Amino acid sequence: MNRRLRMGVTALAVIPLGLLLRSLPLGLVADLAGGVLYAALIYLLVACLAPRWRPATVALWAMSWCFAVELLQLSGLPADLARIFPPSRLVFGTGFSALDLVAYVPGVLFPWLVDRRRSGILSGATAQCPD
Repeated sequence: MNRRLRMGVTALAVIPLGLLLRSLPLGLVADLAGGVLYAALIYLLVACLAPRWRPATVALWAMSWCFAVELLQLSGLPADLARIFPPSRLVFGTGFSALDLVAYVPGVLFPWLVDRRRSGILSGATAQCPD
């Protein structure tokens, strides 16, 4: 299975899991797990959209997106957008949480490690990531 398809299929599996967590009354656990899954989803989507990028580049873009979205929440714009178009809260959130910044690290780290291993980078191979 090529990298684009593998990342896309995995992303499609992460979405319902994240939505399920939002519906469970698990409080902080669900919030942290949601942040981890959000970051993992962003990694998978970036890797799917740019399958020739090396895993480190994908991880940098994913982490940058997650941190930028979280910091944007300090402005109140995502909350305003959520009032106009409620589904936007799934992408942009509504309020800043420093815990989310912590959750994004393992959320990007885990798929990055798996992607590196699948790409042969950890095994000593010198080939680029396969499509």
